Amino acid sequence: MKISVLASGSGGNATLVEAGATRILVDAGLSGRELVTRLETVGVAPEEIQGILVTHEHGDHTRGMGVFARRYGTPVYLTDRTRQACRRLFRRAEETVIYRPGRPFEIGDVRVEPFLTVHDAVDPVGVAVVDAVSEIRLGVATDLGRPNAQIRHALSGCDFLILEANHDERLLREAPYPWSVKNRIASSHGHLSNEAAARFAVELLHPRLAGVLLAHLSREANRPQLALEVVAAALERAGYWGFLEVASQDRPTPLIDVQELRRSTGPEQLSLL
Repeated sequence: MKISVLASGSGGNATLVEAGATRILVDAGLSGRELVTRLETVGVAPEEIQGILVTHEHGDHTRGMGVFARRYGTPVYLTDRTRQACRRLFRRAEETVIYRPGRPFEIGDVRVEPFLTVHDAVDPVGVAVVDAVSEIRLGVATDLGRPNAQIRHALSGCDFLILEANHDERLLREAPYPWSVKNRIASSHGHLSNEAAARFAVELLHPRLAGVLLAHLSREANRPQLALEVVAAALERAGYWGFLEVASQDRPTPLIDVQELRRSTGPEQLSLL
Protein backbone atom coordinates (compact mmCIF):
# COMPACT_ATOMS: atom_id res chain seq x y z
CA MET A 1 0.00 0.00 0.00
CA LYS A 2 1.17 3.50 -0.87
CA ILE A 3 -0.28 6.75 0.43
CA SER A 4 0.02 10.44 -0.39
CA VAL A 5 -1.92 13.12 1.43
CA LEU A 6 -2.49 15.55 -1.43
CA ALA A 7 -3.73 18.28 0.90
CA SER A 8 -4.87 18.55 4.49
CA GLY A 9 -6.44 21.41 6.40
CA SER A 10 -9.45 23.71 6.33
CA GLY A 11 -8.50 24.77 2.79
CA GLY A 12 -9.12 21.29 1.42
CA ASN A 13 -8.49 17.61 2.13
CA ALA A 14 -7.68 14.73 -0.20
CA THR A 15 -5.66 11.53 0.22
CA LEU A 16 -4.47 9.15 -2.48
CA VAL A 17 -4.39 5.46 -1.55
CA GLU A 18 -2.84 2.80 -3.80
CA ALA A 19 -3.36 -0.90 -3.11
CA GLY A 20 -2.60 -3.52 -5.72
CA ALA A 21 -3.97 -2.24 -9.03
CA THR A 22 -6.43 0.12 -7.32
CA ARG A 23 -6.12 3.85 -6.70
CA ILE A 24 -8.75 5.79 -4.77
CA LEU A 25 -9.14 9.22 -3.24
CA VAL A 26 -10.33 9.62 0.32
CA ASP A 27 -12.16 12.96 0.08
CA ALA A 28 -11.84 15.52 -2.70
CA GLY A 29 -11.85 18.91 -1.00
CA LEU A 30 -9.75 20.77 -3.59
CA SER A 31 -10.97 22.15 -6.91
CA GLY A 32 -11.09 19.65 -9.74
CA ARG A 33 -8.14 21.34 -11.42
CA GLU A 34 -6.04 21.35 -8.24
CA LEU A 35 -6.80 17.67 -7.61
CA VAL A 36 -5.43 16.85 -11.05
CA THR A 37 -2.33 18.98 -10.47
CA ARG A 38 -1.52 17.32 -7.17
CA LEU A 39 -2.14 13.82 -8.50
CA GLU A 40 0.23 14.51 -11.38
CA THR A 41 2.80 15.79 -8.88
CA VAL A 42 2.97 12.29 -7.37
CA GLY A 43 2.90 10.60 -10.78
CA VAL A 44 -0.76 9.58 -11.00
CA ALA A 45 -3.07 10.42 -13.88
CA PRO A 46 -6.64 11.39 -12.88
CA GLU A 47 -8.05 8.67 -15.15
CA GLU A 48 -6.40 6.09 -12.90
CA ILE A 49 -8.58 6.96 -9.90
CA GLN A 50 -11.20 4.26 -9.48
CA GLY A 51 -13.28 5.84 -6.76
CA ILE A 52 -13.73 8.89 -4.54
CA LEU A 53 -14.56 7.95 -0.97
CA VAL A 54 -16.28 10.83 0.83
CA THR A 55 -16.28 10.98 4.63
CA HIS A 56 -18.74 13.88 5.15
CA GLU A 57 -20.31 16.84 3.39
CA HIS A 58 -18.16 19.76 4.50
CA GLY A 59 -16.72 21.72 1.58
CA ASP A 60 -13.10 21.12 2.54
CA HIS A 61 -13.78 17.42 1.87
CA THR A 62 -16.14 17.60 -1.11
CA ARG A 63 -15.35 20.73 -3.15
CA GLY A 64 -13.99 19.01 -6.24
CA MET A 65 -15.75 15.65 -6.17
CA GLY A 66 -18.59 16.47 -8.58
CA VAL A 67 -16.39 18.11 -11.20
CA PHE A 68 -13.79 15.35 -10.98
CA ALA A 69 -16.43 12.59 -11.15
CA ARG A 70 -18.08 14.09 -14.22
CA ARG A 71 -14.82 14.75 -16.05
CA TYR A 72 -13.25 11.33 -15.49
CA GLY A 73 -16.25 9.08 -14.91
CA THR A 74 -15.10 8.32 -11.37
CA PRO A 75 -17.67 6.76 -9.00
CA VAL A 76 -18.31 8.65 -5.77
CA TYR A 77 -18.86 6.58 -2.62
CA LEU A 78 -20.77 8.27 0.20
CA THR A 79 -23.59 7.71 2.67
CA ASP A 80 -27.15 8.54 1.64
CA ARG A 81 -27.44 11.44 4.09
CA THR A 82 -24.13 12.86 2.88
CA ARG A 83 -25.30 12.59 -0.72
CA GLN A 84 -28.44 14.54 0.15
CA ALA A 85 -26.37 17.21 1.88
CA CYS A 86 -24.09 17.47 -1.18
CA ARG A 87 -26.77 17.40 -3.86
CA ARG A 88 -25.90 20.88 -5.16
CA LEU A 89 -22.46 19.55 -6.19
CA PHE A 90 -23.96 16.89 -8.46
CA ARG A 91 -25.52 17.24 -11.93
CA ARG A 92 -27.09 13.74 -12.10
CA ALA A 93 -24.43 12.64 -14.58
CA GLU A 94 -22.19 11.22 -11.86
CA GLU A 95 -22.16 7.65 -10.64
CA THR A 96 -22.80 7.61 -6.90
CA VAL A 97 -22.52 4.51 -4.73
CA ILE A 98 -24.15 4.49 -1.31
CA TYR A 99 -22.41 2.84 1.61
CA ARG A 100 -23.41 2.47 5.24
CA PRO A 101 -21.20 2.86 8.31
CA GLY A 102 -20.35 -0.47 9.85
CA ARG A 103 -20.71 -2.36 6.56
CA PRO A 104 -17.41 -3.01 4.74
CA PHE A 105 -17.33 -2.84 0.93
CA GLU A 106 -14.76 -3.22 -1.81
CA ILE A 107 -13.34 -0.95 -4.49
CA GLY A 108 -11.08 -3.13 -6.62
CA ASP A 109 -8.20 -4.37 -4.46
CA VAL A 110 -9.27 -2.18 -1.53
CA ARG A 111 -11.59 -3.09 1.33
CA VAL A 112 -13.18 -0.06 2.98
CA GLU A 113 -14.39 -0.32 6.57
CA PRO A 114 -16.38 2.85 7.36
CA PHE A 115 -17.28 3.78 10.93
CA LEU A 116 -19.25 6.61 12.53
CA THR A 117 -17.29 9.47 14.07
CA VAL A 118 -18.20 12.39 16.31
CA HIS A 119 -18.26 15.62 14.28
CA ASP A 120 -20.71 18.38 13.40
CA ALA A 121 -21.75 16.94 10.04
CA VAL A 122 -24.95 15.14 9.03
CA ASP A 123 -23.38 11.67 8.80
CA PRO A 124 -19.62 11.84 9.49
CA VAL A 125 -17.48 8.75 9.06
CA GLY A 126 -13.88 7.71 9.39
CA VAL A 127 -12.45 4.85 7.40
CA ALA A 128 -10.03 1.98 7.65
CA VAL A 129 -8.73 1.16 4.18
CA VAL A 130 -7.30 -2.34 3.80
CA ASP A 131 -5.17 -3.83 1.02
CA ALA A 132 -7.13 -6.97 0.19
CA VAL A 133 -3.95 -8.91 -0.70
CA SER A 134 -1.38 -7.83 1.92
CA GLU A 135 -3.96 -6.92 4.61
CA ILE A 136 -2.02 -3.72 5.31
CA ARG A 137 -4.42 -1.42 7.12
CA LEU A 138 -4.64 2.37 6.90
CA GLY A 139 -6.71 4.33 9.39
CA VAL A 140 -8.00 7.80 8.47
CA ALA A 141 -9.33 9.78 11.43
CA THR A 142 -9.67 13.51 10.87
CA ASP A 143 -12.55 15.85 11.78
CA LEU A 144 -12.81 13.91 14.99
CA GLY A 145 -14.32 15.70 17.94
CA ARG A 146 -13.46 12.95 20.39
CA PRO A 147 -12.53 9.27 20.15
CA ASN A 148 -14.99 6.78 21.58
CA ALA A 149 -14.96 3.00 21.99
CA GLN A 150 -16.30 2.38 18.48
CA ILE A 151 -13.65 4.59 16.89
CA ARG A 152 -10.87 3.02 18.96
CA HIS A 153 -11.99 -0.44 17.87
CA ALA A 154 -12.17 0.55 14.19
CA LEU A 155 -8.64 1.98 14.23
CA SER A 156 -7.01 -0.72 16.31
CA GLY A 157 -4.33 -2.72 14.54
CA CYS A 158 -3.61 -0.18 11.81
CA ASP A 159 -0.24 -0.31 10.05
CA PHE A 160 -0.42 3.42 9.31
CA LEU A 161 -2.50 6.24 10.77
CA ILE A 162 -3.56 9.58 9.32
CA LEU A 163 -4.59 11.33 12.51
CA GLU A 164 -5.98 14.79 13.14
CA ALA A 165 -3.93 17.22 15.25
CA ASN A 166 -5.98 20.31 14.51
CA HIS A 167 -5.07 22.91 17.09
CA ASP A 168 -2.99 23.95 20.06
CA GLU A 169 -5.32 24.84 22.90
CA ARG A 170 -3.55 28.11 23.76
CA LEU A 171 -3.27 29.21 20.11
CA LEU A 172 -6.94 28.43 19.60
CA ARG A 173 -7.89 30.75 22.46
CA GLU A 174 -5.77 33.49 20.85
CA ALA A 175 -6.88 32.83 17.26
CA PRO A 176 -8.88 35.50 15.36
CA TYR A 177 -12.09 33.46 15.39
CA PRO A 178 -15.46 34.38 16.92
CA TRP A 179 -15.99 32.68 20.27
CA SER A 180 -18.72 30.55 18.72
CA VAL A 181 -16.22 29.11 16.24
CA LYS A 182 -13.60 28.54 18.95
CA ASN A 183 -16.15 26.72 21.06
CA ARG A 184 -17.22 24.56 18.10
CA ILE A 185 -13.64 23.60 17.27
CA ALA A 186 -12.85 22.70 20.88
CA SER A 187 -16.11 20.85 21.47
CA SER A 188 -16.66 17.11 21.47
CA HIS A 189 -18.10 17.48 17.95
CA GLY A 190 -15.23 19.61 16.63
CA HIS A 191 -11.56 18.77 16.18
CA LEU A 192 -8.77 17.08 18.12
CA SER A 193 -6.14 19.24 19.79
CA ASN A 194 -2.46 18.30 19.67
CA GLU A 195 -2.70 16.97 23.21
CA ALA A 196 -5.79 14.88 22.42
CA ALA A 197 -4.13 13.55 19.26
CA ALA A 198 -1.07 12.56 21.29
CA ARG A 199 -3.18 10.65 23.82
CA PHE A 200 -5.14 8.92 21.06
CA ALA A 201 -1.99 7.98 19.15
CA VAL A 202 -0.57 6.33 22.28
CA GLU A 203 -3.84 4.42 22.76
CA LEU A 204 -3.57 3.09 19.19
CA LEU A 205 0.08 2.12 19.48
CA HIS A 206 0.95 -1.53 18.79
CA PRO A 207 3.98 -3.41 17.40
CA ARG A 208 2.85 -3.34 13.75
CA LEU A 209 2.30 0.41 13.59
CA ALA A 210 4.74 1.67 10.95
CA GLY A 211 3.87 5.35 10.77
CA VAL A 212 1.72 8.27 11.87
CA LEU A 213 0.93 11.27 9.69
CA LEU A 214 -0.60 14.25 11.50
CA ALA A 215 -3.29 15.99 9.48
CA HIS A 216 -5.90 18.74 9.33
CA LEU A 217 -3.75 21.30 11.16
CA SER A 218 -5.26 24.75 11.61
CA ARG A 219 -3.27 27.57 9.99
CA GLU A 220 -4.34 30.04 12.68
CA ALA A 221 -4.39 27.82 15.76
CA ASN A 222 -1.50 25.44 15.28
CA ARG A 223 2.08 25.11 14.04
CA PRO A 224 3.49 21.98 12.36
CA GLN A 225 6.55 21.86 14.59
CA LEU A 226 4.42 22.28 17.71
CA ALA A 227 2.11 19.42 16.70
CA LEU A 228 5.11 17.22 15.97
CA GLU A 229 6.75 17.98 19.29
CA VAL A 230 3.63 17.27 21.36
CA VAL A 231 2.76 13.99 19.63
CA ALA A 232 6.39 12.82 19.33
CA ALA A 233 7.00 13.34 23.05
CA ALA A 234 4.00 11.21 23.98
CA LEU A 235 4.86 8.45 21.49
CA GLU A 236 8.52 8.35 22.52
CA ARG A 237 7.54 7.99 26.17
CA ALA A 238 5.48 4.99 25.08
CA GLY A 239 8.43 3.47 23.20
CA TYR A 240 7.65 4.50 19.62
CA TRP A 241 10.45 6.02 17.51
CA GLY A 242 9.05 5.35 14.02
CA PHE A 243 7.78 7.51 11.18
CA LEU A 244 6.02 10.68 12.31
CA GLU A 245 5.39 13.61 9.96
CA VAL A 246 2.87 16.40 9.31
CA ALA A 247 0.75 16.67 6.16
CA SER A 248 0.64 20.06 4.44
CA GLN A 249 -2.17 22.15 3.06
CA ASP A 250 -0.01 23.49 0.27
CA ARG A 251 1.69 20.44 -1.27
CA PRO A 252 1.28 16.67 -1.40
CA THR A 253 3.40 14.35 0.66
CA PRO A 254 5.66 11.99 -1.28
CA LEU A 255 4.17 8.56 -1.88
CA ILE A 256 4.66 6.67 1.39
CA ASP A 257 5.18 2.93 0.97
CA VAL A 258 3.75 1.34 4.11
CA GLN A 259 5.36 -2.04 3.46
CA GLU A 260 8.77 -0.39 3.19
CA LEU A 261 8.13 1.45 6.45
CA ARG A 262 7.26 -1.80 8.16
CA ARG A 263 10.41 -3.47 6.88
CA SER A 264 12.52 -0.59 8.13
CA THR A 265 11.07 -0.84 11.66
CA GLY A 266 13.79 -2.57 13.61
CA PRO A 267 13.29 -5.35 16.15
CA GLU A 268 14.53 -3.02 18.89
CA GLN A 269 11.48 -0.82 18.54
CA LEU A 270 9.08 -3.73 18.18
CA SER A 271 10.37 -5.19 21.43
CA LEU A 272 9.57 -1.97 23.27
CA LEU A 273 5.88 -1.96 22.44
